Parts: sequence; structure tokens; C-alpha cells
Amino acid sequence: MTNSSDCPLVGVAATYLPRLSELAFEPGLVAAVDQHAAAVCDALIPAPRRADGSPLARRRTVRREDLADYVLGFTDSLSEADWTEPVGHDFATLRLTAVCWLIREYDLLAA
Repeated sequence: MTNSSDCPLVGVAATYLPRLSELAFEPGLVAAVDQHAAAVCDALIPAPRRADGSPLARRRTVRREDLADYVLGFTDSLSEADWTEPVGHDFATLRLTAVCWLIREYDLLAA
């Protein structure tokens, strides 16, 4: 993905990045978005495990290409289900808001 205008993260950020401002006023929303961001990270980068199965602590890095592929699959599923954005927060809006948090956290739209 060389052209940023072709990147699906651009459209998601344009639509859902403004929702991050809501985090300052809703602690429950912070927790929900954090859980969704962790789930996306787990899907993209499985945590390394010890021999006993317990996770090793390490900082994981989200790559733009991986997150873009995830977003394409997720939004395709939403389209197939004829999903429309609700007024509040549902699973999909929380997940897309979490994607925006990851975009911002890892500066994934930088040129």
C-alpha cells in the first residue's frame, strides 16, 4: 500500500476519529475502546507465550498494512450484513473507534 488515499484506514479515521474526543467524558467508553483495541492487537499480533502457556509481556507494534487488511475484512463483513451506524455505540462503532485509537497511537497515517 503505497498511496495513502487508497488505504482504508484513511476513510475509517475520517469517520470515527472524532469519536475519540468522547473518551474524555465517558470512562466506560474508555474501557470498552481499550478492550476492543486489545482484541484487534491480539488478532493482528498474537502475544508470545511461555512454555506453560502464560503470555510474555512485550510491547507489540501495529503495522499499517496489517491494520488496513483487518479493517477491509471487518468493513466488508459490515457491508454484507447491511450494517448502519447507530446513534450510540454498538460493537462495530466501538471496534472502529478502537481502530482509530490504534491509528493515532501508532501514527499509522503519517506519510
